[in-house]
Amino acid sequence: MFTLKKLKKYKTMAFSYTPGLKVSEKELIVRRRMLPLKGEVLVRNEDQVNSEDIIARTLLPGKIEIINVANKMGIDQGDVPSAMIKKEGEFVHKGQTIAESKSLFGLFKSHATANFSGTIESVSSVTGQVILRGAPQSIEINAYLKGTVIEIIPDLGIAIESWGTLIQGIFGIGGETSGKITMASNSPDQIIDESVISQEYRGKIIVGGSLVTGNALKLASQLGVRGIVVGGFDDQDLRDFLGYDLGVAITGHENLGVTVIATEGFGKINMAPRTFELLRQNQGQLASINGTTQIRAGVIRPEVIIPSTASKKDVFVQPKGLNVGTSVRIIRNPYFGQLGTVKDLPMESSILDSGSKARVVLIQLDNDNRPVLVPRANVEIIEDND
Repeated sequence: MFTLKKLKKYKTMAFSYTPGLKVSEKELIVRRRMLPLKGEVLVRNEDQVNSEDIIARTLLPGKIEIINVANKMGIDQGDVPSAMIKKEGEFVHKGQTIAESKSLFGLFKSHATANFSGTIESVSSVTGQVILRGAPQSIEINAYLKGTVIEIIPDLGIAIESWGTLIQGIFGIGGETSGKITMASNSPDQIIDESVISQEYRGKIIVGGSLVTGNALKLASQLGVRGIVVGGFDDQDLRDFLGYDLGVAITGHENLGVTVIATEGFGKINMAPRTFELLRQNQGQLASINGTTQIRAGVIRPEVIIPSTASKKDVFVQPKGLNVGTSVRIIRNPYFGQLGTVKDLPMESSILDSGSKARVVLIQLDNDNRPVLVPRANVEIIEDND
């Protein structure tokens, strides 16, 4: 287990570390599952949980409506309390009269009604306003990850630990979901179009090759496909599928019915052979995926987690440094998304095409015989913790 003592030891190690994109067959995975506010935790420490098990719940306060009763009824603010038919703490239904007054010798009546069902929270003789609060909303969170509860955060949530395969992608959309891994491609270079998507993939997480088309995304959503993991997708197809331009801050909140993860980048890019093979080996296994992506400070990667029955205990895997022979991916143009191997790490800074100076790395691209020189900040390590 990743302990504080080991963390302190790790921090004292001197090596050049570049953030990595994990593609690991054996990884100790820990995820925290937290309520947005205090509620009830439904499991205990060391419990075994499945991905869809509800582990905590709470009630969110209902929406409020401020009804200006004095204005609606044409009466003084101080007369509002005596005009109320419904009192503080009483429940009212949508359209029900909450206040009523008579005028002009009692021949005419004015009244105020509730715009939705809820409880009268307060009545003010100063403002002449009534606050109506709707019913509280029940919020439940599931485990997301099949594993063991290793920590209880009182009234808020838990931490879950599991050994398994972890594959991080470059970019994703859609939130958390789970389903069985199903291969929809025979090779990493195959394109997934609408002719490939069928009813048999309903409730599954399908694995593609180099690209998924916009029409395939739409059909997958309609048929109830849980998720798609593929090498890349076209930005215009994605825009058409969403119906709007995607913001740059964070994804994962899109209500699409299907979660999509690109393991390599935008455009037609073959899925890395190792990634494709790991997914193929796990065909039929239950996986948890999350398309949430944040590309600025506090980077969040989309992920595929496939829990296993591994029983290793208290193993610490040291993060890899950037060394000759390290597998990397380039994350900036003009070589964005390309894979390669580090050939050299010059100690001196180099002058870039932009005129600025930076430390660089010489990379032998997998699909090209010529090595390329790129800034170290423009690469990420493909971590293999097997």
